[in-house]
Amino acid sequence: MDVDDGFGAKLALAIKALSVSRSRLAHELAVDKSAVGRWVSGTALPSAHNLERLTQRVAATHPGFTMADWDVALPALAARLGVTPPQAAAPDVDWLAPGLMTEARANTAMRGGAYEGVWRTTRPSADNAGAPFVHDHMVQRVAPDGLLRYRLGVFGLRFHGIGLPIQGQLFSIASDTVSGVFIFSIVKAVARRKAVVLDGLTLTCLRNTDGDIVATPCIFERVADLPPDPADDDAVLERCMRASSFAAAEAVDPAYARRLLPDIGPAAHAAGGELLLLMRFAESLSRAAPIGGRD
Repeated sequence: MDVDDGFGAKLALAIKALSVSRSRLAHELAVDKSAVGRWVSGTALPSAHNLERLTQRVAATHPGFTMADWDVALPALAARLGVTPPQAAAPDVDWLAPGLMTEARANTAMRGGAYEGVWRTTRPSADNAGAPFVHDHMVQRVAPDGLLRYRLGVFGLRFHGIGLPIQGQLFSIASDTVSGVFIFSIVKAVARRKAVVLDGLTLTCLRNTDGDIVATPCIFERVADLPPDPADDDAVLERCMRASSFAAAEAVDPAYARRLLPDIGPAAHAAGGELLLLMRFAESLSRAAPIGGRD
């Protein structure tokens, strides 16, 4: 099965033909329901084992269905399954100006691999005075649809998002499908080689009664390369999240701590500092792997 063959749309047809929900299908295949969601959205492909089980499930109600049927064109598959093919859907990022989407895709094709990996973020804690910093964990890779997709976890939240490398920055937006919480980030991109540290700003809402809005500096550190099989990404993320999410002041690099807890406001500005929460391009901590180093 080719990663560019529109498997997600074909799976959506199969689910329609089976008259089951994604949750029910996930239960029958013994996979997490989020895995089926990613297959349908095109952000991941099932492993060979899961594709075989999926094929067997379809064949149970459509005798003669084989692995080869996934490779036929969408209209032919619809006819094979006895369902009507869907109308062409609008792109999932149709809110982005076409020129910017073209740039994002071109940059991802050229440089997306520089941002793939297992990452740990460090940001100020909004609700734990004993541990002033919090770590999130993230797995990011270029998906079969050609976009940079990531999954980020902290505490009980699991965010699914997209990263768009545009105009020297990496713009990211993600949401937790259960709580509906969004998170937005802008970090300074790196020009050459593999990124090892990314530095920028993050905006989200707290999980308190009022859903207070909070913006903070945030530093991303690469902690490992991706597993060879994309199907293992979730397991890697869950293993990373077993570590404590809180970090004491002494556990964070002093240079990072200064960046994450800046002195800003009218008093700081009067003394020559910043009035607003600002990340100046020339002062960014984003960096790539050294020449001759791990890349």
